[in-house]
Order: sequence, then C-alpha cells, then structure tokens
Amino acid sequence: MAENGKNCDQRRVAMSKDQHNGSLTDPSSVHEKKRRDREERQNIVLWRQPLITLQYFSLETLVVLKEWTSKLWHRQSIVVSFLLLLAALVATYYVEGAHQQYVQRIEKQFLLYAYWIGLGILSSVGLGTGLHTFLLYLGPHIASVTLAAYECNSVNFPEPPYPDQIICPEEEGAEGAISLWSIISKVRIEACMWGIGTAIGELPPYFMARAARLSGAEPDDEEYQEFEEMLEHAEAAQDFASRAKLAVQKLVQKVGFFGILACASIPNPLFDLAGITCGHFLVPFWTFFGATLIGKAIIKMHIQKIFVIVTFSKHIVEQMVTFIGAVPGIGPSLQKPFQEYLEAQRQKLHHRSEAGTPQGENWLSWMFEKLVVAMVCYFVLSIINSMAQNYAKRIQQRLNSEEKTK
Repeated sequence: MAENGKNCDQRRVAMSKDQHNGSLTDPSSVHEKKRRDREERQNIVLWRQPLITLQYFSLETLVVLKEWTSKLWHRQSIVVSFLLLLAALVATYYVEGAHQQYVQRIEKQFLLYAYWIGLGILSSVGLGTGLHTFLLYLGPHIASVTLAAYECNSVNFPEPPYPDQIICPEEEGAEGAISLWSIISKVRIEACMWGIGTAIGELPPYFMARAARLSGAEPDDEEYQEFEEMLEHAEAAQDFASRAKLAVQKLVQKVGFFGILACASIPNPLFDLAGITCGHFLVPFWTFFGATLIGKAIIKMHIQKIFVIVTFSKHIVEQMVTFIGAVPGIGPSLQKPFQEYLEAQRQKLHHRSEAGTPQGENWLSWMFEKLVVAMVCYFVLSIINSMAQNYAKRIQQRLNSEEKTK
C-alpha cells in the first residue's frame, strides 16, 4: 500500500526541496507560527470570547451556505432531477389509493433506518466532538428491550406502540422462554443501522487524507498535520499515546484489509487515525469502507449488544440492586429508588402505569433526562466553537497569503 503513493511522495519531496532551495521561510519559524495560530484559534470558544465566537460562527455559516449554493448552482441538472424525484414521491405519498398500505410500510421502515443511521453518523463525526449516541440512545434501547423480554417472557411486543413504547403482549410466553439470541434478533436492525452510520461517519478523515496525498498540497486539517508529524518523529516516540497511534498506523499499513477490520471491530478511540492512514497510503475505497462496515456494523455491534444484554439480564440486575443495598450506611437509601424504578417499569409493561408513578422513577428519569440534555447542549456548543474556529482559520490563511505576496 505504501508503494501506491510513491509518485505522490516524490512530488511532495520535490515541492519541499523547491521551497527549501528558494529559502522561502525557515521551517522552525513556520512550525512556530502554525502553533501560535492554533493556540489562538483554540481560545475562540463561547466561555472565553462569546461575542467573537458567535460573530465568527454566523459568518462561517454564511460562508458555508454560499459555498453550497454555488456548488448546487453549478450542478443544476442534478438539482432538477432531485426535485422532480421529490415531487413524484410527494405525489405518491399524498394521493389516495391501494398503494397507501405499502407507502406507510416503507415510510415506517425508512424513518426507522434513517433515525438510527443518523445517530450513528453523529457518534462518529460530531463536527469536532462525538455525540455518544450509543450511551444515550442505542444502549438504553437495548437495555429496555432486555428488561422487558425477561419480564414478559416474550419479545413479540405489540407494534405499535413498539419501538416508541414497550408493553407486554396479551399472551405472554412461558417462564424461561427468553434466550440471548432472541433478544439479539429483536434489536438487530436498530443496532446494525447504528453501526452502518458509524462506518459512514469515518469516511471524512479518509477522503481528506486521500485528497491531500493526491494533490500534494499541505492540508488544513490539524489531525492530518499531527499524523504527518508523528510519521516524521516515529523513532523518537516515547509516550504511550504516541506508541498506540504508531501501532494502529503500522497495523493498518502492513496488514491491510484485516488490519482495518481488527481496528474497526473493537471500541477504538484511535480509529480516526486508521482512516487518515488509509487515505494517506491510498488504500482503495472499498477496501477501507468494506472492512470498516463489517467491523463496526456486524462484529463490534454484536459485541456491544451482547455486553448490554448480559449486563441487564434479570439475574444480573437483581444482583446489582442487592449489591447496592449492601453498601454500608447509604446502601438502603440508594437501593430504594432503583427498586421503585424497576417496579414502575414492570407496571408499565403490564398496562398498570395509570395507577401512579413511584417517586423513584421520577428521580432516576429526571437524572437521565438532564444527562441527555447536558450532552446534547455540549454537542451543540462544540459545533458553534468548531465553526467559529474554522472562520478564524480562514482569516489567518488570508493574512498569511497576503504576507507572502508582499
């Protein structure tokens, strides 16, 4: 794979030689200026410079909208085709007829797939930070299905209201009828769609690194610049984080498809580096995306599903509640809201939620809701900060280009 980029390497070396022979700038001063510019951009956040951050965010939004409008204007045939297709779909959706039963079925499946794929993409991309949608959405959904399956002795929940709400079927199964495989099968679509979304979210680092390598230009992305610096100082790496990054880079570069598959099949915060490595060494798209898709949507997803299902199985949950109650001093007071919450969930599953909601459920639900709101707010704030920093980078690049032309 390293040989695939030989011509790109020669072109980049030639460019660096031309710059060096022309004595354009001292390399150390260039790196120092980039470091200062990076530190200056990192200070543009809402809690330090709120007015400047909001101003830059607004201006960056306008710039992005202008760029997309220009791209769409130059692709008028594609836009017109899309609008005609959309008009045909809208007409099909609203016109009465025998086809409406199929339209409703397709609409339901499409919205389900789009919802979980979108959450998966958010978890991987995040525009500067990942929204941990597995912990906030998919994990709790699998846990709810697991608890309900053991309580109802069945996974044949009435649809509707499933998956929006889980209630036990009228005819419940026999005790012990639930198996690990039946719960895995029940949540397979949601989990696989989420895994597909995470695989799609890993594509931007790959395309960015590939485009930078093919063009021979110096990329603007800071992660890619760190990757190149890591390759330059590979032998001098001493700390654990640098050695871990180098290990991922070498595994992907030398093993290829199965190296990418191994990195994608386990929870790996360094997988962005695998995408950058594949793009940098010009790994074919389907080799990268195929291994990533299999690893994230099939292997890793089943590992995570099994972990959540086993953790929230009936006997494990009972043991955890008992263990909480055994904590000296505060155990009984902590155990009570969990017991009340579990009892409230059982009542809901058996259509008895009208009788009243225990206080423990309100307390635990309130805590989880506030956690979700806090993480979503942090996600939104990070997007604002990231876009404001992108606009600051545009200003710095314009100033640097003006200095070079003087």
